[in-house]
Amino acid sequence: MQKARIDGTDIAYEEAGSGETVVLVHAGCADRRMWQEQFAALSERYRVIRYDWRGRGASGDAVGSFAHHRDLLALMDRLQVRRAAVVGASDGGRIALDALLTAPHRFRALGLIAAGLSGHQWPASLVDRARRQVHSLVPSERLRHYQQGAAERIEPGDLDAVAEAEAELLVAGPDRTRAVLPPRVWELAVAMDRLTRERMWGGPRFTEQQLCPPAKERLAEVAVPTLVVAGLADAPEILAASALLAEGIPGARRLDLPDTGHLPPVERPQLVTTALTDFLATTMPW
Repeated sequence: MQKARIDGTDIAYEEAGSGETVVLVHAGCADRRMWQEQFAALSERYRVIRYDWRGRGASGDAVGSFAHHRDLLALMDRLQVRRAAVVGASDGGRIALDALLTAPHRFRALGLIAAGLSGHQWPASLVDRARRQVHSLVPSERLRHYQQGAAERIEPGDLDAVAEAEAELLVAGPDRTRAVLPPRVWELAVAMDRLTRERMWGGPRFTEQQLCPPAKERLAEVAVPTLVVAGLADAPEILAASALLAEGIPGARRLDLPDTGHLPPVERPQLVTTALTDFLATTMPW
């Protein structure tokens, strides 16, 4: 692991391989570890970079006002990446798409896996489900202090309970249980979610700058080959967002994975790696 100093914050990253560049942007409930299988396999053909967002994983704290998509572009600058394919999962897909819309000349291809998009209003049903199945596990007053960054101490049991519940809801999916996930998938999902939650609750407060106009209003501007991947066991509201992306981005290809939740690169690593390898081979021949 190495670190690049970007606007006063150390961004942790890894790179391997050589040739055309592929940048992997992790999900909001995860960190760069979610790409282990794809990082290793794609580096046999490409220069592959995976990194932790500001305030996540091994990167420095998120402080003040910043934009995740501008961090991505700045990291590319620091690593002398003129142009790359970018693949983002979940909220990492939002970051990847926002970066592409900000600097379209910097990207050759776009992969969106169970992705969100800026400007999209998530239905109340998604928020209510998370509140019932995850947030209700922590007493409301204590949860409020955590979310405000005002807690003197974070109870380890609260982190464990929330990480396990969120991993079950997202990675397994709303209609499946943790029992369907192989132990390696479950353990990694919980570990990443726990660290994410710990940093969110215990870190300094910040403001994330938003893309304006947002991506939802600008999908027709995407002019690079795009692959949209969805796990069919994911939340229906997230599947609906994948449909918006696949229908709104000109020429986008869509790949649906049965019996797969919100983190296909972790749960179905070989399928996702094969899909990305085939997709990139048509856009960045080696």
